[in-house]
Amino acid sequence: MTTVIFVPCDAAALAVGADKVAAAIEREVSSRGIDAKIVRNGSRGMLWLETLVEVRTDHGRVAYGPVKASDVPGLFDADFLNGGKHELCRGLTKEIPFLRQQTRLTFARCGVTDPLSLDDYRHYQGLKGLKNAVAMAPVDIVTQVTESGLRGRGGAGFPTGIKWKTVAGASADQKYIVCNADEGDSGTFADRMIMEGDPFVLIEGMAIAGIATGATKGYIYTRSEYPHAIETMSRAIRIAREAGILGPSVLGSSYAFDMEVRAGAGAYVCGEETSLLNSLEGKRGVVRAKPPLPALEGFMGKPTVVNNVLSLASVPIIMDRGAEFYRDFGMGRSRGTIPIQIAGNVKYGGLYETAFGLSLGEIVDHIGGGTLSGRPVKAVQVGGPLGAYFPRELFDTPFDYEAFAAKDGLIGHAGIVVFDETADMLKQARFAMEFCAVESCGKCTPCRIGSTRGVETVDMIAKGVEPEKNRALLADLCNTMKFGSLCALGGFTPYPVMSAMTHFPEDFGPQPALEAAE
Repeated sequence: MTTVIFVPCDAAALAVGADKVAAAIEREVSSRGIDAKIVRNGSRGMLWLETLVEVRTDHGRVAYGPVKASDVPGLFDADFLNGGKHELCRGLTKEIPFLRQQTRLTFARCGVTDPLSLDDYRHYQGLKGLKNAVAMAPVDIVTQVTESGLRGRGGAGFPTGIKWKTVAGASADQKYIVCNADEGDSGTFADRMIMEGDPFVLIEGMAIAGIATGATKGYIYTRSEYPHAIETMSRAIRIAREAGILGPSVLGSSYAFDMEVRAGAGAYVCGEETSLLNSLEGKRGVVRAKPPLPALEGFMGKPTVVNNVLSLASVPIIMDRGAEFYRDFGMGRSRGTIPIQIAGNVKYGGLYETAFGLSLGEIVDHIGGGTLSGRPVKAVQVGGPLGAYFPRELFDTPFDYEAFAAKDGLIGHAGIVVFDETADMLKQARFAMEFCAVESCGKCTPCRIGSTRGVETVDMIAKGVEPEKNRALLADLCNTMKFGSLCALGGFTPYPVMSAMTHFPEDFGPQPALEAAE
């Protein structure tokens, strides 16, 4: 019987030597005359254990990690192919606490299957949602997605079903589904994990969206910094097309839908839907004024659904298990599950999918294990570089769109970056303004000029020049940017700046290094 060994092909694993580990295993298998094969799976999301090698045994898959190429001969000597004891052995993969405590719906197959095996995808309940969808009226699909409570996972939290209903109701000779895979937030990697680890779920979700809204063409817009995701998605689309999942007759139905991948040059502002559409059309990536909404006049002036990877990848399970099943998870208006990406100065960094409602403290202290440095947590930034900094006093805040908004924060793409007590929050505020200045498309004055003036003002505070006056000026600048910017880049930059100044006022005085220099 052939033993199956799993070695991730996810970019996070590749970055720490997964290809070298796979090559070392190949050499040992060959030299020892062992009947075994290697499957390059996606990542389980436990990034501190990468490269995580798994072996299929009679008792289930056994995990070993973090494995380096130099560890491989010792693993074979310890009989790891049969789950043998070794210092890197983590036991049954499914019993590792970080994984066992999750509620994996969107990421159910990620790390489990061969990403490019349709047989694997079908075996683990794939395509059931699409099969149901082709047998339903489009209006009923939209209703089911609406009733599930699914909201945009890209940051805005807009109800997915309402967006689909708008596009479905629009009259046009052509409609489009555009997947926003331009994952540019610091501390986020969920979109990449899906594209590299379970690409067929995104294809299935986009096909369902197309059938529901009358769109026949789809585009995945991602960034050139994601070469592995681009390659995997492109190959998966070709496989799906050859299998009749995409094309003129989706699964043999009367519905047509096809799609392709497009790579942008990495501008952060192209994560904003109208900038993305401009870039997709071959234009400069600048924000469009709204109205008109992309749902009515989007790509090439046609009705367009623009959804995030995680929104679209959550659709298949809703169409398979039903709206009520999905809606039963979560709290308030935040329904279903959310893949939380834990990064920064944290002991257990990775992806943790769970129902909405966990407190920030539970996520950081218990799931993330506190800081890697061992020092106390000072601040946590939630929602990428435009997210607010939360101090420990706000760690009782539940992970919920409305709960975070009530504390002047945002969930965004659910990325969490942890900082210990050595972090200088004035420098973090400066970085936010500098980031906005560098990444601004330049179309609106509050963002283009406000961010540059913001950097100058923070520098004045650091030098001790009229600190009270400049703190007031900084707050005024933030107010102007928040309410005067055309898009979220300028509009949300005030969140990290104001939260840093509000919760960590002790950092907003003359900086010691500058005082000494003077």
